Amino acid sequence: MTKLTADDLIYGYMNGIFPMADADGTLYWYSPDPRAVIPLETYKPARSLRPVLNKKTFDVRVNGNFEQVMRYCSLPRSEEDSTWISEEIIEAYTTLHQMGLAHSVETYIDGRLVGGLYGVALGAVFFGESMFHLVDNASKVAFHYLIMILRQQRFDLLDTQFINDNVRRYGAIEIPKGDYLRQLKNALFKKARFTEPTLEHLFKNHATG
Repeated sequence: MTKLTADDLIYGYMNGIFPMADADGTLYWYSPDPRAVIPLETYKPARSLRPVLNKKTFDVRVNGNFEQVMRYCSLPRSEEDSTWISEEIIEAYTTLHQMGLAHSVETYIDGRLVGGLYGVALGAVFFGESMFHLVDNASKVAFHYLIMILRQQRFDLLDTQFINDNVRRYGAIEIPKGDYLRQLKNALFKKARFTEPTLEHLFKNHATG
């Protein structure tokens, strides 16, 4: 098999598939049915998160250290766990980031990266890939600002691929694969730019959900 490229990723996302690596690094492509998505209009921050947002506990940045976010996301969650983010995947997504199509939202404390997430933006779709946190609430705050950015930039679809307890807490639901592909096709034809807005503006308008 040839090496994974940024073009492979673009083609895959446009057709509803995405890669994950096995423990030995072998890449497989997935297209779940049903598909997990997070409706942008229904998300609200958890009540427990609102004091953290109001206190501005974290400094939030966009695309400040994309590759490092991926590397933190690639670390196994436990001794029994393995990672699906291989070096080949990191290299391909980093190239996609350099092309302006893959993005990270990061949280910092005293200049130290402590949480974040990354994904891919095509058309008016954001394909969420993974997140990490080194301190409590760090990834939750990053996700909150991701939602605010997607709303402000008029994205239509937030894909989270598989359902699990982590994405359920953010309001993820499952929809049939056919419905997802129809939404994907429509959203890909729309224009939306994942540009960094004034986060202070987002905070003032959306910290309380």
